[in-house]
Amino acid sequence: MSLGIYIQVPFCQTKCTYCNFHTGVVSSARFAPYTAAVQTEIREHKKRLQQAGIILPVSLAQEAADTVYFGGGTPSLLDPQHLHAMLGAIRETFVHDFREVTLEADPETIDAQKAAAWAASGINRVSFGVQSFSDVELQAAGRMHRRADVYRAVPILRAVGIRNISFDLIAGLPHQTPESWRNSLDELVQLAPQHVSVYLLEVDEGSRLGSELLRGGTKYSALAVPSDDAMAESYDLARTALSAAGYEHYEISNFAKPGFASEHNRKYWRRTPYLGFGAGAHSFSGTQRWANAHDAAAYVQSIASGKIPVEQAETISPPRAFLPSPVSSENATRDFAAMDSSPRDSRRSNDTACPSR
Repeated sequence: MSLGIYIQVPFCQTKCTYCNFHTGVVSSARFAPYTAAVQTEIREHKKRLQQAGIILPVSLAQEAADTVYFGGGTPSLLDPQHLHAMLGAIRETFVHDFREVTLEADPETIDAQKAAAWAASGINRVSFGVQSFSDVELQAAGRMHRRADVYRAVPILRAVGIRNISFDLIAGLPHQTPESWRNSLDELVQLAPQHVSVYLLEVDEGSRLGSELLRGGTKYSALAVPSDDAMAESYDLARTALSAAGYEHYEISNFAKPGFASEHNRKYWRRTPYLGFGAGAHSFSGTQRWANAHDAAAYVQSIASGKIPVEQAETISPPRAFLPSPVSSENATRDFAAMDSSPRDSRRSNDTACPSR
């Protein structure tokens, strides 16, 4: 068994209309204090968790951390030295043998200098929030990047040696049509990322667009959101197109070229222990689950006062803690057939993305 490390960076340049995550648009002056607090939490996590009533299994200290995931938010907004410092805190604190170090990034935030610094720090996988290759859809969703930014960013990463690249796409964005979705899939296949995540638009009160849809409003291009049936058809088309392009469908929302399934993401499905650091980060020790408070300012203040802002904690019996996930098997095709998974199950959730989301 191994250990996963998750670091939550809850900062964005703007809030997308469909976003229901606990993130915020803040001054970059808050980045350094936040990342310093994360480093402190990493180095002092055992003592502080014990104060909060969470006792880590002795066996966990013997496990090597082999995956790290910087999620958000938009971690690529941080200065590379902040990412390097947090990785340094992990290296100092944990037995480690990093196989996969992932950074979530928005395409427009990437430049050659940043990418080189990421690679030098040990980041070897980047997950892009592409969402669509249609500028009309991207603009309606409140995204900062455009199609051209994706084409510009991918060669930059590959040039510095970061060749394990993942794309996110969302089926159901406003103004999306069967033709534009097919085009997004075609352009994705042309760029040939090693990994793809396909999510269906979530509709709930946690996002501006979701709230508008639920009340029957017209803001945020709500009237241009495809129907549930259209989203389901888009998901089915993605499964067909990606399979034809050589991607294996190994989890409900995730597809990968052979050998490129996300090792970190698989830990969540396999119930492997992982420790989360930062505001809103979730953790699972094998016997307990807990989560930090979501407010970034309160998180920094709590760390500065010598505490850890654990907001919720739950002790879990071993049979329940290690119950296999329905799609955690290597035989993903068999698992999907057995569970008769609906495309609506691929709506982005805590089980298909980072645990803090």
